Amino acid sequence: MVRAIMHGCNGKMGQTISGLIAADGEIEIVAGVDARDEGKNPYPVFKSIAECSVDADVVIDFSVAAAVDGLLDYCEEHKVPCVLCTTGLSEEQLEKVKETSGKVAVLKSANMSLGINMLLKLLKEAAQTLSPAGFDIEIVEKHHNQKVDAPSGTALALADSVNERMGGAFEYVYDRSKVREKREAKQIGISAVRGGTIVGDHDVIFAGPDEVVTFSHRAYSKAVFGKGAIEAAKFLKDKPAGMYDMADVIG
Repeated sequence: MVRAIMHGCNGKMGQTISGLIAADGEIEIVAGVDARDEGKNPYPVFKSIAECSVDADVVIDFSVAAAVDGLLDYCEEHKVPCVLCTTGLSEEQLEKVKETSGKVAVLKSANMSLGINMLLKLLKEAAQTLSPAGFDIEIVEKHHNQKVDAPSGTALALADSVNERMGGAFEYVYDRSKVREKREAKQIGISAVRGGTIVGDHDVIFAGPDEVVTFSHRAYSKAVFGKGAIEAAKFLKDKPAGMYDMADVIG
């Protein structure tokens, strides 16, 4: 049985994962961490990870960027692997994630769904074929009106997947309203939409001469992300120090 700490347990994803794990015979939540405790969880809840006194095999994190530094310190000190799902991290925090992964296993993914991670692979092949043929690349992501960071971490991961395959040749453009000029060939435009209760939509558009190819992913429930995080937690137990991602989980 994998013993997990749910970091951000009273958030929407924390509660989704708690429900999924309750029906899973291979993993259990032994403690939660959240700034507020509403007494609705069957496990003890601590206001900060530093206060947690329960032993665990792994931490699953769906919290906020401000809480990530303390989480990384805890994981390093206690040698507890971490499934890090919080987005919107600063450059300094991303550097700290890398440093921490040198001492304990860290699995970081902007999106935990199986479909998105398969899409990351497909985009590499598409970019290698279509970009040299004159296809422009644009990404449009849509999320609910409560999401605070933009563009989404998933949109950036999709762009990075293309850019890595193409040798880092592309510049990311987030706002075309400030300049009046034609689009450059080596650009990836990234647009964000916020509204309603959209769980997560991502379209990667390859617009070429007289034809358009679009890769789309639609998440209809937060459960798809929770299921991926749970599988990642099972995978990460007892793994040696290092940086992992969902590609390691899905093989």
